[in-house]
Amino acid sequence: MLLASTRAACSSAGFARRAASTIALKYSNAVFSAALAKSPQVLNKVQTELNTISTSIKEVPELNTFVSNPTLSAADRTSGLSAIYSRAEGAGAKKEPVTDITKNLFAVLSENGRLGETQGVIEGFNELVAEYKGELTVTITSAAPLPKDAQTRLEATLKQSQAAQKAKSLKVENKVNPAVLGGIVVDFGDKTIDLSVASRVNKLNSLLQQSV
Repeated sequence: MLLASTRAACSSAGFARRAASTIALKYSNAVFSAALAKSPQVLNKVQTELNTISTSIKEVPELNTFVSNPTLSAADRTSGLSAIYSRAEGAGAKKEPVTDITKNLFAVLSENGRLGETQGVIEGFNELVAEYKGELTVTITSAAPLPKDAQTRLEATLKQSQAAQKAKSLKVENKVNPAVLGGIVVDFGDKTIDLSVASRVNKLNSLLQQSV
């Protein structure tokens, strides 16, 4: 049933999200191409750096404020970028210099007033790396954590899809968002399958408004 719904129910919300991230994807493609042109090893290192930065921005309020404020002075931007690079270097014995590719990315984002696109750029980069490596990440969003047996059944069903069969590996993630109310939203590749209660409520509201 899920596969049948999957084929029939591609949500317009997925297309809207991708359209909104067009600017970020331009940077994602640029940094991916630059890293891969160096070597697969550099690509992996840049990915590690960017994911570390992404986590730091989520966990450190000052960094979150930094990337979200387009009105900072040049001096403040320089100081903020140094803090970002310091996070990407890691800590202790594992501390390594940040690649020029990562530094160049953030320098350009800063100069163009696009630091607010940071998370979108990193997400797009990770998607490109996953595609390059033949990995497929499926994100299942639900109002509450899925029971293990339900997630296992979903994984088994998803593995039968054409997209999963073409991939070298399949990774399934469960994200919780109370706003979906019930049901699930499945994101994989460039598709979004909205089987949530919230989507049904929105459709009902739209129909009611049209009939008034």
